[in-house]
Amino acid sequence: MTNLSASADKAAPIDRLAIAVVTEPERVRGAVISAPAGAREDAMRFLLQTAADAGVRTVATKPQGDAERLLGQAWPFPSPFGVTVRTVGLAEGADRVEARARRSLERLGLPRGDVLLVSSAADLLGAEGRALWSRLEGLKAKGLFRRLGFCASAEEAADGLARRLGADVVQVGCNLLDQRAARSGLLDRIAQTGAEVHLSSVFARGLLFAGGEDLPAHMADQAQGLSRMRRRLAEGRCDPMQAALAYAFSLPAVDKVIASVSSAAELRAVIAAAHAPCPNLDWSSLALDAPAAIATDARRYRISSAA
Repeated sequence: MTNLSASADKAAPIDRLAIAVVTEPERVRGAVISAPAGAREDAMRFLLQTAADAGVRTVATKPQGDAERLLGQAWPFPSPFGVTVRTVGLAEGADRVEARARRSLERLGLPRGDVLLVSSAADLLGAEGRALWSRLEGLKAKGLFRRLGFCASAEEAADGLARRLGADVVQVGCNLLDQRAARSGLLDRIAQTGAEVHLSSVFARGLLFAGGEDLPAHMADQAQGLSRMRRRLAEGRCDPMQAALAYAFSLPAVDKVIASVSSAAELRAVIAAAHAPCPNLDWSSLALDAPAAIATDARRYRISSAA
């Protein structure tokens, strides 16, 4: 069994919680992005104020959709948030990567960001990777970003790359259903390089909340595993959101746990779940037998328990 005391030396859950505002259509019914045009800024402002009042201090963004612009119009003043910005892919060219990172700050209405993350570790492994990193170091040297890092998957040797580049932050996907990054020791090895570990996909892209009828064809054979996971959580009197966050916070190498939210209501549910006590569960028994299938699923599921 994994005991939550393993992370006793870490900060309280709310201090480790980060948020990412989600804009996928299937997640935003009645939420920030789907609100009438005149109300979207107010909805975003309410979401951010709810986060600030609760003690959340990190907001993660992506260079897509209208979220950056909405965030830029809605920051509380003074803003308590450190903002993480992600690059576009290197396939668009190094010039575009650098220009879009600058543009993200403009859209966000910020003179500088906290972290700039290369959107894929693969972009740093090829012939252009070192040159790309040098460009981003130039942005850091100019004070546009305080720290640099990259996003990686469980299959990538992110610890070696972090050590070679001197990365400040590495963002890795890991969750209750797909525990590979934790089980392999990858998260611990990244932390040993001195980089902060930021955990993404903590709700398994919403799969934790999906009913059997919602599963795509390639995930159909995981229905039994999902049903088993829910049954064990019910027996332990722990709901999926509560368990997902408790598992993430139990990992001692993790500095930030990124929860995606599309409304203040979802955020309140996440905050409540983060504070709720969870029984000492055998986390390993809750993982899917074929967790890699989650990463290939492009769909996102609504967090119904937070609606």
